[in-house]
Amino acid sequence: MSRKSIKEILKIASEMFPDAKCELNYRNLFELLIAVVLSAQTTDVRVNIVTKDLFERFPTPESLANAKLSEVEEVIKSIGLYKNKAKSIVGIAKALENKEVPKSFEELIKLPGVGRKTANVVLSEGFRIPRIAVDTHVERVSKRLKVVEPSATPLEVEEALMAGLDPKDYHQAHHTLIFFGRYHCLARNPNCAVCPLTDSCRYYEEHYQNKNE
Repeated sequence: MSRKSIKEILKIASEMFPDAKCELNYRNLFELLIAVVLSAQTTDVRVNIVTKDLFERFPTPESLANAKLSEVEEVIKSIGLYKNKAKSIVGIAKALENKEVPKSFEELIKLPGVGRKTANVVLSEGFRIPRIAVDTHVERVSKRLKVVEPSATPLEVEEALMAGLDPKDYHQAHHTLIFFGRYHCLARNPNCAVCPLTDSCRYYEEHYQNKNE
């Protein structure tokens, strides 16, 4: 797909969701990092409910680092994979006692439970460093709209989007694609009937266009 095509997709999606932004609640970089780790395979709405209580009880890395794992599990047990996530966020807190959240990708991914996507979110949202994080929504939309092939890995999606956009636009593009996938181009029953991008959509071709030919 050409550079212009990716930009045009983002232009149209931005017109649909002009206020796209991070929907996780956080007050500082530490809270952002913890919230992003907790958000894996869980909705932002559920994470915000959990972190409200979590950050009231453990507002600093030091307080969370000294918490009993069972207590942390109890606070976050309503989200998926809560046992593993409890270990990860306590481990992060221990690693960050008396330290700032790292500003480099290499240092972030050394933290427990922090992978490429989480690191990129923190760098983009927290530090405004040009990165594009690829979550399930970004990956699904990019594949459906032919930015990449269906077999592309998340890293290949990331690289294609970064190659097709100006670095200054990475931050907003990430949020726009998430909103487009979360509220319009759903995994099941996407809103194809009212979508302005069906002429570029692999899903539409397979499920609607080809059946009408």
